[in-house]
Amino acid sequence: MRQITQHSNGRIVSARSQGRIHQRIFRMMAIAVALAVVISALFSPWRVVTGLLLGGLLSLLNQYMLRNSISAAFSLSLGETRPRINLAQYIFRYLIIGATVFAAYRLNIVSLPATVAGLSSFVVALFCEAFGELYFAIIHREEIS
Repeated sequence: MRQITQHSNGRIVSARSQGRIHQRIFRMMAIAVALAVVISALFSPWRVVTGLLLGGLLSLLNQYMLRNSISAAFSLSLGETRPRINLAQYIFRYLIIGATVFAAYRLNIVSLPATVAGLSSFVVALFCEAFGELYFAIIHREEIS
């Protein structure tokens, strides 16, 4: 499973290039969270800032845990032909995120809409990755990595 064939043109994408994509998305998520927190610190109340910070940190934690749980789910052990899914780890991340957001909201230290906006940093990272790939594909006429 080190190589995955793309159905559109038959080219092979290595696991290393997929790892670079994941690293770029994770890095862009961190940059988006940092920019949102810095800009909101200048113009917004402190609950909005803490909500963005908490949501952003939870989105980074969610991305890390999701990548680990999915890779564990589809890794095959030597004797098995079916992927082993660790369902407890997959659901545990939702419990961590939900409990943390609930506790912070009940303690009145975060704004709930700002927390949801911070949790959406993955969307910002995906759009940045898509625009970057589009730029290199159109302007520099390079292949999409």
